[in-house]
Amino acid sequence: MATLGNPRNTIEVLQKYEFHFQKKFGQNFLIDEHVLEKIIRAAGVTKEDFVLEIGPGIGTMTQYLAEAAREVTAVEIDRGLIPILSDTLREYDNVSVLNKDILKVDIAALAEEKNGGRPIKVVANLPYYITTPIIMGLFEKQVPLDSITVMVQKEVAQRMQAVPGTKDYGALSLTVQYYAEAYIAAYVPPNCFIPRPTVGSAVIRLKRHQMPPVDCRDPELLFRLIRAAFGQRRKTLQNALHNSPECGFAKERLAAAIETLGWEASVRGEALTLKQFAMLADVLSGSGM
Repeated sequence: MATLGNPRNTIEVLQKYEFHFQKKFGQNFLIDEHVLEKIIRAAGVTKEDFVLEIGPGIGTMTQYLAEAAREVTAVEIDRGLIPILSDTLREYDNVSVLNKDILKVDIAALAEEKNGGRPIKVVANLPYYITTPIIMGLFEKQVPLDSITVMVQKEVAQRMQAVPGTKDYGALSLTVQYYAEAYIAAYVPPNCFIPRPTVGSAVIRLKRHQMPPVDCRDPELLFRLIRAAFGQRRKTLQNALHNSPECGFAKERLAAAIETLGWEASVRGEALTLKQFAMLADVLSGSGM
């Protein structure tokens, strides 16, 4: 089987099956062998690993994963791609394909069945419009997870690893960094895909923390505070939290909490670290507000 990282081979397969790209699924297939090798390296896949691939397309990255991993399960939502995957992956006996929506797959059960419940590695080239719900779903559902290595829009990758005080820093940065260490492994220009996307892309690896990097009595309140602080990021922290329907704390109580922590009344959410948000959540939850 010719590898699909070669553009000529990809085009041959698409023509053979008269495949038409589905805009609703955000399909862009990788056609660059160097990028594919970088993804495998970034994911740290070994022969010990079970890998869950989300969005295999015509099986381009799946072929590389099958060579590197013990076993691969690829979840593809587009029924029209299933016959193509049966063809392009026919030489690999360690790959299974599920024609399902990843948001409806019981990944914990899959990890139990395929990997004895041990942490799995997820690799994905996701449609950009659904990147964040899928990544957050994996973290929040307590799936046994070693890492997620994913191709995302360049700006999204930069937001995931951003630090306080930068323009990219926001709720996504803090939420991702609560669960994982974010590392951009490669930037990928549009000409590495067919069809070409209109935006630049990046490969980011999210290595799951064994334990959250901050202690917080009420993580749900922590995330509400983060979302509220960046929902109106130009406002002071006090005003953003007071105005938010998710929080709605009285101004006096917020002012008292901010003063207790020794911060200026004019502080904005974009200046706070994850640890400082956790401290604020603890003060607010401890004060019976």
